[in-house]
Amino acid sequence: MPRHVDSGIVGYGCYIPRYRIKASEIARVWGRDKAELPIKEKAVAAMDEDTITMSAEAARYAIWRAGIEPRQIGAIHIGTESKPYAVKPSGTIVAEILGIPPTTTSADLEFACKAGTEALHIVSSLVGSGRIKYGLAIGADTAQGRPNDALEFTAASGAAALLVGPPSSNNVANIEHSFSFVTDTPDFWRRSYERYPVHTGRFTGEPAYFYHTLSSARNILMENGYSVSDIDYFVFHQPNVKFPLTAAKVLGIPMSKVEPAIVAGEIGNTYAACSLIGLSKVLDIASPGQRILLTSYGSGAGSDSFILSVADGIVERRDKAPRYEQLLRRRVEIDYAIYLKNRDKVRV
Repeated sequence: MPRHVDSGIVGYGCYIPRYRIKASEIARVWGRDKAELPIKEKAVAAMDEDTITMSAEAARYAIWRAGIEPRQIGAIHIGTESKPYAVKPSGTIVAEILGIPPTTTSADLEFACKAGTEALHIVSSLVGSGRIKYGLAIGADTAQGRPNDALEFTAASGAAALLVGPPSSNNVANIEHSFSFVTDTPDFWRRSYERYPVHTGRFTGEPAYFYHTLSSARNILMENGYSVSDIDYFVFHQPNVKFPLTAAKVLGIPMSKVEPAIVAGEIGNTYAACSLIGLSKVLDIASPGQRILLTSYGSGAGSDSFILSVADGIVERRDKAPRYEQLLRRRVEIDYAIYLKNRDKVRV
């Protein structure tokens, strides 16, 4: 589903919890081989952090960069698969925290790790149609994997927010095109009342992640007359470090255009926030006139792609809130016992 998008990114922000656990520490506990760990370490939400608090922090940074009043925001949509309440929206709570008025539209979205870009689709459409002037699209998760499962090494916590508004040269970036590609591919799922997700191992690679990611990225380029050489940065969803680099190799993308967006090795797979945090990292260094291709992936399965053109406003706005690297350096290493305590929110 290709379409031209008449909206832009007015502000952006990401949030990374302070606590980090090394993959080697998880491997030590379970007696796993440390030679082929998928990442170096991952971010872990603190006892008082959840999807709502992280979303509010990332959104606050986006508002700071945009320089607008929260009362001007007409939509807030949060993509997540780990919201605190099974039946109660997270978006309304974040709106209250930020001072966004009740005269707004809000919803929580779920499409595994591409729920954040689903939020971007909806909010950018509301802006492009003239229904609202500004809206927040947020991806956030406190992802968890079953103990001693492969997912435990990568499932992490984090959030990213994009404040969407009308297209302008004063924006951080303008959204030129979008494309979505979905199928019913059962590579990963979690039924009601189940605590941990189930996955089909290596099946998650070729028929799931790569098929959807490559199809979405190829189609948005082809449908709009672009080639790899026309794009300066490529941002992919990152279940680990290997997958996005392999996708880039298949598409013939130079590593220099992909590596600046890689975040999984340092903070893990933050699920619905992952590709949006990668985009935030790129926006921290991109120059006006450069183009970015963002492609998410969500198990179940599907990918969203966006082509963005970096605008002049990036120069002035990027330092109005903490950059990715600043948040990354704000690090407190924990062991597996503290990790369990934070993950399970054990009260003592």
